[in-house]
Amino acid sequence: MTREPTALDHTFTARIGVEVKGETWACVEMPDSAAFFGTGRAVRVDATVDDVDLMNVGLMVTGRGGHMLSLNAATRKRLGKDIGDVVTVHLSRRLS
Repeated sequence: MTREPTALDHTFTARIGVEVKGETWACVEMPDSAAFFGTGRAVRVDATVDDVDLMNVGLMVTGRGGHMLSLNAATRKRLGKDIGDVVTVHLSRRLS
């Protein structure tokens, strides 16, 4: 089943760093994401983190019923932020 892209206007603030299997990953966790998206499966979105656009990125499942957005080293460098820093995430479109 293919999903048509859907416009979103959802903003949240989160600290970079999600505990996964005893390690801290460079991700931000979206609060109440499963209820927001209506699924516990991975979701693809267009997002802006602070002023950095991230197009067609995946929100991975956390294993605790939520979703998290990975911020790779290149993105963190563009943001000038690292694990422990707070970012604002704006979701503008759901792709899947």
